[in-house]
Amino acid sequence: MRLGVAILAAGQGTRMRSRLPKVLHPLAGRPLLAHVLDAAHALGAEPVCVVYGHGGEAVRSALAAARCTWVEQAEQHGTGHALMQAMPELRDVDRILVLYGDVPLIASATLRGLVDAAAHTGLGLLTVSLDHPDGYGRIVRGADGRVLRIVEEKDATPEERAIQEINTGFLVGDRARLADWLGRIGRGNAQGEYYLTDVIGLAVDDGVDVATAHPASLEEVAGVNDRVQLAALERHFQRRQAEVLMRAGVSLSDPARFDLRGRLSAGIDVSIDVNVLIEGEVHLADGVSIGPNCVLRDCSIGPETQVFANCVIEGAAIGAGARIGPFSRLRPDAELAAGVHVGNFVEIKKSQVGAGSKVNHLSYVGDSAIGRGVNVGAGTITCNYDGANKHRTLIGDGAFIGSNTALVAPVEVGAGATIGAGSVITRPAPPDKLTLARGRQVTIEHWERPKKKPKPTE
Repeated sequence: MRLGVAILAAGQGTRMRSRLPKVLHPLAGRPLLAHVLDAAHALGAEPVCVVYGHGGEAVRSALAAARCTWVEQAEQHGTGHALMQAMPELRDVDRILVLYGDVPLIASATLRGLVDAAAHTGLGLLTVSLDHPDGYGRIVRGADGRVLRIVEEKDATPEERAIQEINTGFLVGDRARLADWLGRIGRGNAQGEYYLTDVIGLAVDDGVDVATAHPASLEEVAGVNDRVQLAALERHFQRRQAEVLMRAGVSLSDPARFDLRGRLSAGIDVSIDVNVLIEGEVHLADGVSIGPNCVLRDCSIGPETQVFANCVIEGAAIGAGARIGPFSRLRPDAELAAGVHVGNFVEIKKSQVGAGSKVNHLSYVGDSAIGRGVNVGAGTITCNYDGANKHRTLIGDGAFIGSNTALVAPVEVGAGATIGAGSVITRPAPPDKLTLARGRQVTIEHWERPKKKPKPTE
């Protein structure tokens, strides 16, 4: 039986008070709608149809690579009207599952349970019971417990408002029957809209049993209407990810101060301190420790490497037993071999650093290849940019670069070479030699520092 999905994502989201369409607001670094698409695809549903409206072109552009069919709801006349727009794109499926672009944490397992619960009937609903169901449509059941209809709160009687079981909006139904029911709903309600929930009463009138299923947690069916709700779901999502990592053996100093906005693979005995942000694809090998306040993005860190506080590592690969930081920045295409030390206020970009080399203080290394066992002194910079093009710096094994050196690329320092402190190196420095390039020190006799003139006294 072929299952199609309609994701209703046309709402304006005025309570977000934002120029960004609501379904594009990020949760764990990805648009809300992207999370819903993931849940749909995890079911193997095809096609997946997204009904968009406000800010539609921005939504389509942000998710241009998504595997879905786009349908515009130019005028918004309710959830029933939104599903009507999607029906032509879902004409070849047997059953339709309705999801929502602003309800990001719905689990594919919950959706599978809903689909299975309704396998032998024409309609299924996902419901929950709340202590305080204010604002939600209520599930009205008969004396035998069967679902009779859903009543929206604005249209409910006082007795109906006392009902605690509410409609989450998620439903699955036979496509042909849904098409028939949608054609029969009207707009005679307090909001003058086509309520998708009206199909429930029509189904009951047609003698169709309405199956119900329930999510594992309330957060799965929590929608995002303002930034407070978005922040609450973000914390829930991050706590859930933190628990998965801790059960897999990762030590988190404080799970409440950890953010994963991508995918992390970690070996055994990995430890992560507070306020660490992980984005993209990150791999931490066995025994890696990450200090507080670090940002790791699309990087790989080798076994037993220590990353100290306040480092930013992006697009870099670090070997085993390295020591990074504090306050280091590794930019894309930085490749550090085993045992490398990179210290405070050092930036490395598009460079290879050989095993056992050290760049410990206040230095910039860009577009360079540094050999094994090299010591780069404090304040050293590679001058790799001439205003139009980037050039390479090559430093051989065992070289020693004195403090406050400028290496003007393209330039090569030979193996075992020593560069005197304060040098500006513009030509090749031969191996195993001391190279100096600095002006002669001069003392000017009888020179006096200028003095401020005293202010006149009154």
